[in-house]
Amino acid sequence: MAAAAADNPVTGPVDSLEVRWIAPGPLRTAMREWFARFPAETERREDIYLLQPRLRGLSVKLRDHGALDVKACLGSPGVPGLPARGRPESWRKWSFPCDPPDPAGAAPAGWITVRKHRLSSWFPLTASRDPGPAPQEAGRPGCAVELTEFHVRSETWWTLGFEATGPAGLRPDVLRQAASLVFAQPLPAGVELGLDNSWSYAQWLHDRLGPGAGDATHPT
Repeated sequence: MAAAAADNPVTGPVDSLEVRWIAPGPLRTAMREWFARFPAETERREDIYLLQPRLRGLSVKLRDHGALDVKACLGSPGVPGLPARGRPESWRKWSFPCDPPDPAGAAPAGWITVRKHRLSSWFPLTASRDPGPAPQEAGRPGCAVELTEFHVRSETWWTLGFEATGPAGLRPDVLRQAASLVFAQPLPAGVELGLDNSWSYAQWLHDRLGPGAGDATHPT
């Protein structure tokens, strides 16, 4: 743990304004091509989320076997002008260096492993800068946008997510600007993003896979 702390100091709190959609099935080629208009960083990683006990308003995960991320939901503000209907949420995150609990990568009891293949781009809040691959530029307002295929248990899903950071008063503008650029080209045929499939990872995992979730196809 000491070695990990030396290499990865504690970070946070970092505030963000986020909106995410989650859909069933593998990520279609048409969606990859739709997102390929922007330069993107590619990443494969495993995140292990706390599933039980449920801590309402909190998202807790072991990120890629190297950090413990704790996020607190600060509310769901309305963001007028988004080109796709979703559920924007304000979050505050702390990140702590952490060695994996199991060198073999197995999830501890009460946790669940989510394997991700992510494409991510960074949209700065400035007309003079073009989108670029993530990671974000520290201290500058901007929005990370990710298109990810993920695997949990025996299921495959995909997600499109936006994470705007920067001063509180600018975050809605940052989110609107990035969304306007991304959705300037219509989604591929058959892809629908709306309130019915707009969830944070934590909410989706608890509602679909947590105790009492049942066998419903979609979270409720």
